[in-house]
Amino acid sequence: MIDYTHLFATFALSYFLGSIPFGLILTRLAGLGDIRNVGSGNIGATNVMRTGRKGLGVLTLLLDGGKGTAAVLLIRYTYSDNLALLAGFSAVIGHIFPIWLNFKGGKGVATTVGVFFGLHWLLGLSVCVIWLLAFAFMRISSLASMLSIGYSPIAAYLISGDVVALLCLILAALVLFTHRRNIERLLEGTEYNFKGEA
Repeated sequence: MIDYTHLFATFALSYFLGSIPFGLILTRLAGLGDIRNVGSGNIGATNVMRTGRKGLGVLTLLLDGGKGTAAVLLIRYTYSDNLALLAGFSAVIGHIFPIWLNFKGGKGVATTVGVFFGLHWLLGLSVCVIWLLAFAFMRISSLASMLSIGYSPIAAYLISGDVVALLCLILAALVLFTHRRNIERLLEGTEYNFKGEA
């Protein structure tokens, strides 16, 4: 029997955790103004790095990832493994579509990877390795992100089975959607890169 109270609590709490805009909060606290007026206009770690404050970017990355992990683990130990999957999805939705920012949030990569770590440490680690390898060769964060998240359903199927793989497939589709402008710039050859930004 479906417990709708648990479903609602899972979605609400996980969405709230996911919707905390750490990049925006940290840059404002650091006196850097609104991060949405910098670089790509995104609130994520990569754009925070473009302020020249790499430490702030790393902290944003860890906090954005941490909220995804926290949502999954909190719901897993409070309710069940099945609801933990909903928690992961809800946290990413919260990051991408935060109610506090008129539903215009980040691209969801760090939070998605955090969800992967919450589901299985090996899944999260393998995705990070793919990201690092892709970034080392191409120096384009968006492309490395899409390739690594796109690989996640395969890793999830091998590590955790088809249900987790389905969640990863859905999250990968969401990340591709949030990167649609990046895909256009990649095709045009004008995408931001860390060799010398386009």
